Amino acid sequence: MERRKSSFSFNLSTADHIGVGLFKYLLSPSQKFMGVNNAFANILGYEDKSDINDKDFFALFDCPQDAERFLRNIRKKDRIRFFETRFKKKKRNKVWVAISAVCIKTETSEYIEGILENITAHHNMEEKLALERDYMQNLLDNIPDAIYFKDRENRIIKINKFYAKGTGRKRQDIIGKTDFDFFPYEQAKKMYEDDNHVLTTGESIVGKVERTLLHNGTWNQVITTKIPMYDRHGKIIGTMGVTRDMTAYANLEKDRLNMMMNGLNILRKALEMRDPYTFSHTRHVANIVEFIAKELGWDEDRILGLRLAAELHDLGKISIPMDILNKPGQLRKLEYLFIQEHVERCYDLIKDIDFPFPLAETVYQHHERIDGSGYPRGLKGEDIFFEARILAVGDVLEAMTHRRPYREALGLNKARQELKRGAGVKYDAGIVKVVFDLLKKNNNKDFWQCS
Repeated sequence: MERRKSSFSFNLSTADHIGVGLFKYLLSPSQKFMGVNNAFANILGYEDKSDINDKDFFALFDCPQDAERFLRNIRKKDRIRFFETRFKKKKRNKVWVAISAVCIKTETSEYIEGILENITAHHNMEEKLALERDYMQNLLDNIPDAIYFKDRENRIIKINKFYAKGTGRKRQDIIGKTDFDFFPYEQAKKMYEDDNHVLTTGESIVGKVERTLLHNGTWNQVITTKIPMYDRHGKIIGTMGVTRDMTAYANLEKDRLNMMMNGLNILRKALEMRDPYTFSHTRHVANIVEFIAKELGWDEDRILGLRLAAELHDLGKISIPMDILNKPGQLRKLEYLFIQEHVERCYDLIKDIDFPFPLAETVYQHHERIDGSGYPRGLKGEDIFFEARILAVGDVLEAMTHRRPYREALGLNKARQELKRGAGVKYDAGIVKVVFDLLKKNNNKDFWQCS
């Protein structure tokens, strides 16, 4: 009585016209082929299927351990699907095959019916792809930057070794997670917004400087680039990010800037000792322009550059005789021209210092006017640095609202009238509007005194 009916039974005459290999192999009471089709013989390099009849099926396995595993599994489960292994061919070369088979048991015998497919091309392609993946992963792992890939839900799907090291976690604990699993909420939110910007617009974010909290509780400064990833149909399927640690470089730049600032502080101290009124004026102007820059939404570095320009903009007055600088009443033409030289003298003092912002040029232009009536070069409109246009407004606002040795303060109302009259003519109209908005927020009082 048959214990299991075959689901692979086939007519050999019909099977010879099928492109996949078919076989029946007796396991007991003896071991021999009961039949194969032409395709089975051809896969193994034989011209005639009769050449297979005297072969041992398990001797065809290139790896004996695979043969043992195949037999053990099919006897245990009665069937096996797509068992991949390598078979020996007639001329000693090898072929990768996939076997799907059932084990059929009767009262008197046990045999296997199955299908044999040549998967050499498929296997070689898989090996090639695996090799390319290994090459790519090795390349990524040896780049000293954090590299990561995310899907459309901003979940991490691939990382390199440097990224894993930065988080202090194993790869398997990172894949599938989002930035919210590793970073403080506000920081992760900014990253999430950047990712979504790339996904929705297709625009890359290149060289964004940001600070990142590491797993050990320290902050570092990084520069990040994010680009969209496309499928073969041109559809955006995710993002790729590259983040480079710039902490050491940033610290070096900070130290270099600190050294320059210390040198400039000496000059500022010299100005304070010689002319306290001018020194006080520059500090007030620095407060004014800082408020304006913050209202414009500038970042910290740009604000620092503008504030520094304000604190230095009258440094050239060190060279002007005090009897001219603080002379009450009307200045003679020659004396006024002498005072105007403070702009160029300050520029000459700082122009050769390598600042990360246009400090010297901002100082040089702070007496230029929109209509070209300023000095020293008579620049107009957009030819004047935006920083210099802010500094010009701050300089006038402070000068008119504070006492000088040669006159009393003219007052905030007079300063407002001057700025309103000169908006779009002498002064940048947009900057004047910002100043008026700040005054309104501070009940029409000098907002810069709040600092």
